[in-house]
Amino acid sequence: MVRTRAWRNGAVTEQDFPVDRISDLVSDPDTFVWVDYTDPQGADLEHVEQELGLHALAVEDALEHGQRPKLDRYRDSLFLVVYDVGWTRDGELATHEVKAFVTERALVTIHGADVDTSSMEHRLATNDDVAAHGVPWLVWALLDAVVDHATDVVESIEQAIDDLEDDLFERSDPREQQIQRRSFRLRKALGVIRRLVVPTRDGVSSLLHGDAEAVGTGIRPYFRDVEDHLVSISDSVEQLRDAVSSVLDTNLNLASNRQNTVMKKVTSWAAIIAIPTAITGFFGQNVTFPGEGQWSGLFASVSLIIATSLLLYRAFRSRDWL
Repeated sequence: MVRTRAWRNGAVTEQDFPVDRISDLVSDPDTFVWVDYTDPQGADLEHVEQELGLHALAVEDALEHGQRPKLDRYRDSLFLVVYDVGWTRDGELATHEVKAFVTERALVTIHGADVDTSSMEHRLATNDDVAAHGVPWLVWALLDAVVDHATDVVESIEQAIDDLEDDLFERSDPREQQIQRRSFRLRKALGVIRRLVVPTRDGVSSLLHGDAEAVGTGIRPYFRDVEDHLVSISDSVEQLRDAVSSVLDTNLNLASNRQNTVMKKVTSWAAIIAIPTAITGFFGQNVTFPGEGQWSGLFASVSLIIATSLLLYRAFRSRDWL
């Protein structure tokens, strides 16, 4: 599926026109277009390649999934790869690959059916006062939407880590295992953001520092704002990775402490039980001793068992071992 839209002097002039008309429209210096492909085939990209004169290597990369985030510069165009991230209903991090060809008067975006471009369209509608900047305005809307989604995800992860820290001192074993699972899931999500979102900062920085001459002075503050958000995301990801590691380490230390407490209790009760066993074993010797076979011997042994057991119990209790 493909959607098309054209602007002339900052105002929308046409929508959903055939791809065959792209070359005619961009021949006008006051006109720029946005072509949005959803799951295109090779023939579709060959068509737009002919219309805009795109580089064959860029088209080849656009057909391959799993590209790294990057900004490649060709003679007459740029090829941009970014990743849109979000949460699924199951609480898992979802990543969506978005590719874009950027020419002087055209932006061609390529993505899967699971990518929602409404955020980008909303930015275009609410910032139409800078539409006169042309294609850089479209590129900014794409980058800003992607970065805002990543910011929302990072904030959600930060809140989830705060909840983990609040749950750290729960003493039940199922809670401990749940904390470990949640921690590893959050750490994995942060690793994905670090690998697929943070590198977009390099591409934006390249645009700001002259890699694309079309980014004029009036639109640069918008790109600078995107760059600032990416720097903030990068810093937050590193801090949150450290926080998750701290939660995991603290959880393991607490588990070790709880295990030590259990071992102290088991050892204390074993010592208390060992004393009656020793006393009854002593009185059970096959030798004559005072009170043998008499009630006085029974009372003496029982009294000794009770007294020593209570003494050990109080001693262990005072040391918080029981």
